[in-house]
Amino acid sequence: MRKLILSLALAGSLLSAQAQQALWGGSNIVSPQTNDDNSVTFRLFAPNASKVEITGDFLPPVTVDTPRGPQQSAGTAELTKNNDGLWEYTSSSLSPELYSYSFIVDGIRINDPSNVYQLRDIATITNIFIIPGGQADYYKVSDVPHGTVSKVWYPSETLGMNRRMTVYTPAGYEKGDRSYPVFYLLHGSGGDENAWPELGRATQILDNMIARGEAEPMIVVMTNGNAALQATPGESSAGLVPPTTNLPRMMDGAFELHFPEVVSYIDSNYRTIADKQHRAIGGLSMGGFHSMHISKQFPDMFDYVGLFSAAVTPRNGSDTGVYSDLDGKLARQFGAKPALYWIAIGDKDFLYEENKAYRKYLDDHNYPYIYRESPDGHIWKNWRIYLTEFLPQLFKK
Repeated sequence: MRKLILSLALAGSLLSAQAQQALWGGSNIVSPQTNDDNSVTFRLFAPNASKVEITGDFLPPVTVDTPRGPQQSAGTAELTKNNDGLWEYTSSSLSPELYSYSFIVDGIRINDPSNVYQLRDIATITNIFIIPGGQADYYKVSDVPHGTVSKVWYPSETLGMNRRMTVYTPAGYEKGDRSYPVFYLLHGSGGDENAWPELGRATQILDNMIARGEAEPMIVVMTNGNAALQATPGESSAGLVPPTTNLPRMMDGAFELHFPEVVSYIDSNYRTIADKQHRAIGGLSMGGFHSMHISKQFPDMFDYVGLFSAAVTPRNGSDTGVYSDLDGKLARQFGAKPALYWIAIGDKDFLYEENKAYRKYLDDHNYPYIYRESPDGHIWKNWRIYLTEFLPQLFKK
């Protein structure tokens, strides 16, 4: 019996060790490795592979043709294999920024098994790393007072369902009695209420900018702009559905018409300063489209409007009335003299010409706005930068 007990104990110890090995990994490969000159070395153990490449937004972009016209895409570079089956690539010196990347092994895209830090952008999972300093310091978790991020469900009678949004409240909100201005921050096509907190690093940006005194303390509401969905894929009653950009009711006016329900819910459940002068709305791509049309549909609701790489032109077949009488609605909105109307886009963005035409329309009607043009295309790097530039301009009137 004693031998049996010892055998069982030994077996249990071995299983525990194996379990810990499975849990914690055990690989001693360092990837990515940031070097003293801010170059980054990537490594992958793949002794049977014939070719290994890396693709990421830290590499020079390439232009590809798409149904929506030429667009920038991440470049690629080849890794070199040593005698032990370890592939390696070292980048050039990189500027401070948050970057994403993946490996391509014999034509198959995979993630870096040595890097646990990943993000989902629609249906694509990529690894990430940060080169610290400068702009990138807004994106890291710093030793500053932190706000609270909540996943909040609210009823929408207009859309006929309960829906979820992400709400950021600034540090000290729970212990105080102060009321705050509100910024409604909207995502792009294929995104959801997780996009800005995760891909956009909005939480870190807000914590850092508020702590530095560069932005006013504010509540930030990040909605799900897909009018047919309750919440992000896998986190609603629809179950583990595949993420996709091919969703119904994204830009047909339904989301815009329901938006007063969002504002009403926030004003009823949070300590807000519930007037136009203390509300802002802005977003990227489809979120910029929504911000443009919500702000003109309800011209007494928002005093600050931000269009980041925004789509402007409605799709065919939209018949909700939101997109009708553009001239009249914009005349009323700008007649009320918004505190800020801010437009930003990259010079290689596929929506550049659409934004150029919209700016000409505003110029022809003498409607004032601030314009920011940056390098690059339709990418998160630009949208994170735009957020850090837009926030300091809010609620200063």
